[in-house]
Parts: sequence; C-alpha cells; structure tokens
Amino acid sequence: MHADPSFPLTSFPLTTIFAFLLVLARVSGAFVFVPVPGFSAGPEPVRIALCLAVTLGVYPLWPVLHSVPDGGTLVGWLIMEVALGLTVGLVVGFLSEAFGFFGQMISLHSGYSFASTIDPNTQADSGLIVILAQSVAGLLFFTLGLHREVIRIFCRSLETHPPGSFTLSAATVEGVFRIGSTIFSTGLRLAFPVIGLLMMADLALALLSRINAQLQLNTLSFPAKTLAMLAVLALLMPVAARVYHDYAARLFEAIPALLGL
Repeated sequence: MHADPSFPLTSFPLTTIFAFLLVLARVSGAFVFVPVPGFSAGPEPVRIALCLAVTLGVYPLWPVLHSVPDGGTLVGWLIMEVALGLTVGLVVGFLSEAFGFFGQMISLHSGYSFASTIDPNTQADSGLIVILAQSVAGLLFFTLGLHREVIRIFCRSLETHPPGSFTLSAATVEGVFRIGSTIFSTGLRLAFPVIGLLMMADLALALLSRINAQLQLNTLSFPAKTLAMLAVLALLMPVAARVYHDYAARLFEAIPALLGL
C-alpha cells in the first residue's frame, strides 16, 4: 500500500515524515556513485536539491507506515535503505569506471600519462585521457536516457521492497563484486585496438632503426604514437558508444536480479 497521491498541504503526520526520510536515504545513497558529470564537485545545495526533487517525485510510491517505529528500528531501516541505494549507485558507477580504466590503459602506452589536469569530480590531479573518457561516459549516460532507468529502478524497488523490508544478503554483495570484475574486461575491449596499433608502430620503428642505424627515430616515436592514438581514438568513438550501450544493458539487467526486484 502506498501513499495518497494528493500531497498533504495542511499537516504532516509523523509516519509520513519517517517515510520521507527512508525514501530520501535510498535516493541519496545512489547519487553518491551515479556518474552525473560534475555532480561530485557541484555545490552542496544543488546536490541536496536534486536528492529532494527525486524523493518528492516518487511521492505516490512512498510507503504508508501504520505506526511510528522506535529509534533502533528506524536506524536499522535507514542503514538498509542506504545500502540499497549504494548498491544501485555502485553498479551504475561501473559504467564510468570502465571508461576510466580504458583511458588509463591507452594513456600509459601512448605517452599521455605525462599530460595531467584537474579532475572536475574529485579535484585531484588525473590523466588527460582518463578525464576525457569519463566525461564521454557521463555524456553517454544522459544521451542514452540511463538517468530515467535509475529513477525507474527506484520506483520499482519501492513497489517490491518498501522501506523496512530490504535486507542486504551475502549473495547481493558477491554479485556486486562479480559484476565489478566486468570493468576490466570492458575497458580492455576498448583499449586493445589502440594498444595493438601502438605496438605495431613500435615494431615498425624498431625494424627501421635496425635496417638503418643512422636514422634517429627516437625523436619521431613519441609524436608518431601520439598521432596514431588520436586517429584510432576518433575512429573508435562509434564503437565505444555501442560498447557503452551494451555494457549499460547488462548492468541494468543485473540490478533487478541483485536486489530481487
């Protein structure tokens, strides 16, 4: 049973306030990890407003508490709600991490690991290609409409697991770790074409220097590998979008199985 869609304007029962806190804990837990561009570095009032807006947007699905829970029960429910939200946000965050791993792999082999800038999300010094890859992942997140999928998962979870009924099991934790291993396989799928081309460029330059020792190819290897990486990276963008879409489909199919939705 869910709350009346007509929003109460005159009075707020204590049970309604507790229901609001429980749903807010679930939503806030997810938005810690969901790869919203600039969300981590955004102002605190904006992040709070976003969590409140999503919580109020699903008001018709709020649970109806027939009695006021005691302090210990409420704390236990809040912990489980945060755990559910963190599980959803962590799995969705694997999308950005896979592209970040891809950027780290090609940066090491192309020489772009020497070029660093400030990560807008963490305010830490990070590689240029890594930040570019994660920014592309964030843009694809909204372009493919995955933010709507996250809200849809919340709505479905409120129907199948009302606040106070979810329990974090060992199978769920094991499933999250198992899905997390796909970060490396997805990143390697994207990085292998670039790494293969750079290895071929190294072999070609080594063969030329072996044939003619008078050629000074050390000064040409770095710009040649850099230009080759940029060319292949531009050609890989349509493929990267397709891989991102397929990986997102796998993750969003796994979330209901993890949570029993």
